[in-house]
Order: sequence, then C-alpha cells, then structure tokens
Amino acid sequence: MIRALFWTLIFFVLYAYAGYPLLLLLLSRFRDRPVRKAQIYPRVSLIIAAHNEQRRIEEKLRNSRELDYPTDRLEILVASDCSTDATDEIVEAFRPHGVQLVRSSTRRGKEAAQQEALAASQGDILVFSDVGTLLEPQALTQIVSNFADSTVGCVSSEDRVVDADGRVTGENVYVRYEMLLRSLESRVNSLVGLSGSFFAARREVCHPWRSDLQSDFNTLLNSIRRGLRGVSDPQSIGYYANLAAESQEFQRKVRTVVRGIAVFMNSLPLLNPLRHGLFAWQLVSHKLCRWLVPWCLLGAFLCNLWLLPSGKGYWLFFSLQSLFYTTGLTGALRSKPPSALLLKIPFYFLSVNAAIAVAWVRYLLGERYVIWQPSSR
Repeated sequence: MIRALFWTLIFFVLYAYAGYPLLLLLLSRFRDRPVRKAQIYPRVSLIIAAHNEQRRIEEKLRNSRELDYPTDRLEILVASDCSTDATDEIVEAFRPHGVQLVRSSTRRGKEAAQQEALAASQGDILVFSDVGTLLEPQALTQIVSNFADSTVGCVSSEDRVVDADGRVTGENVYVRYEMLLRSLESRVNSLVGLSGSFFAARREVCHPWRSDLQSDFNTLLNSIRRGLRGVSDPQSIGYYANLAAESQEFQRKVRTVVRGIAVFMNSLPLLNPLRHGLFAWQLVSHKLCRWLVPWCLLGAFLCNLWLLPSGKGYWLFFSLQSLFYTTGLTGALRSKPPSALLLKIPFYFLSVNAAIAVAWVRYLLGERYVIWQPSSR
C-alpha cells in the first residue's frame, strides 16, 4: 500500500505541472477555438482600484490618459478604498481630464471598492487594472478587440515583470509557465483564471459582483456560468515591477491562493462535467490539483523514507528529492532570488508550493484577506 501510494503521489505531482499542459497541447491538435477579433470601439470603463497610492497614482493616471482609445468612448474611474493619504487629492486634480474619483466611505477591500466604481460606471466593457501595472498605448484597443467574438465573456492580459529601470526581465520562471498554460487553455477551450492586474469583461458577466471574493477569478467563473469563455490575449500586456522584497512576494502568493480557494469553494457546481464539460476538468486540473501538490510532495517524501529498505531504486528517488529540495533551499537562503537556472527552478517551485501550503492552513483557520494592503514595488 505504501508503494502504491508513493507512485500515486509522484504521478499526481507530475500530472499537475506537466501532464495537464501536455494533454492541453494534445487536445489543441484536434480542438482549436480561435478568437475572432475586430477593431471595435464599445463604451469602456477603466476601473483602477487604489488604497493609499499617492506614490504611484499620478504615473498610472498619466499612463491611462495616453491609451489609444476614443476619448468619447472611454471613462476612467479610480476606486479609492477609503485612502487616508493624498491619493484622492491627486485623482481629483485629474478630474478636468476626465478622471472620476469613486471613494468608499469605509475601508472594505479591493472588490468592494471595485463594486462601487462598477455601479457608477457607464461602459459596456469593464476593464480592471492595478495602480502598479502600466499599459502600452494600444493595450486597451487590443484587449477590447477580443469582444468582437460573441463567445468571449472576459479577456486576460499577459504579465511582464520589469526591473527598476523599466526593462523586461526573465526572472520569474513561474510567470512564463503560467502564460504558456493560459495560451493552451485559450486555444482549447477557456482560461481558468485572469491576471488581476489587467483584465476586461462584458458588463453582464460582472453581475452578480461579490465584494468578498477575488474579482478576477470570480469574473472568469461568472463567464462560464453564462455559457461564455475567458481568453488570454498575448498582445495585451501589463507591465509591473518585482516586489521590493522576496518575503513580500511570498505573502502575496499566500493571499492570492487563500482568495482563490475561497472562490473555488464557492463554485463547486462548476465541477459537474455533465453540465460544464471540458471546463470542469480544467478547473480541477489547473486549480485543485495544483493546490494539492504541497501535500503530495510531503506524502511522497515520507513514503520514500518508509520504502528505503525496499531497494536501491527508492534510495535513488530519495537522493533526487533531497538534492532538489536542498538546491531550492540554497536559493531561498540567498539575499536575493537566484539567477542561475540550476537554482532558479527549484527555488521558485519550493517557494510557490510553500506559499500554497501556508495558504491552506490560513484558509482552514478562517482567514479570507478581504482587505488588502498594496505591496511595495
């Protein structure tokens, strides 16, 4: 039984990170759902959530005003979550330039602030963006062009990490893996998640809006509930800086997973394959399987210890696991994230899965992270 459990756990980890993408790649040979894009100019509401962002809000608003989209078809709203610094005053200074401040009287969290801005907006397409994410001039026109396809309910940007000088870096292996996975999911059927830093949705899929659930993930699931799909647009790019400290990046991952688990648990009917078909498999594979990997890794390591007397093969697996974990921990002990590929992959893999494990513990203890504190970048 221990031997069977060991191999089952190893297979599960391999499936979550490699098997699922490979199956998507295989499916893409037989099933291709291209997005029918067109240059369209519906009314668009750009909603920017902010809390105490006096350091970055002006740059974000200037960047937003430079977007190449007809000004009479675009409104810009800043959803201020009861900011207590100069954020609101800076936003008000942009009012003559068409920027509207929607201020929450009490601090209730990002999604609650977005909800108030949503109620005040007039657009047929709603675009959500973080203060720390900068867009190219054509980004808005590009992301909106996907809605010429009537099957599309929401669209995700692709992420690019930049350094202090604004240059795109290749530091985050995990981000590049996620972007590849999104590309395959879009081609085969639908995304399973959106980039919270920059995404767009039809107004109808933003209802009902849950102020207590992660807006990007929940909006995607709302699209599925309405028989629509989410797609990724590789030409709609959001640029954001690395977090100022690796510890902040770890805590951000923990918060993201806790919030994602809350949405998942609220959406269990979507796991019914008789009703939601291929998407039910995608949701389990991309989210649940990935979130269970830390416990599978722990279980496989313990099983491997138990099986050491069974033969040299299990000693080999134990040695490989120990080497991988030691390499990852070596990267974690460095003053900054490793740049060498030999250290980078184990480091990011362990970091992500440690964050998921911590997230499960905090979720089970009742933490939900409705109120958010913008990270320093």
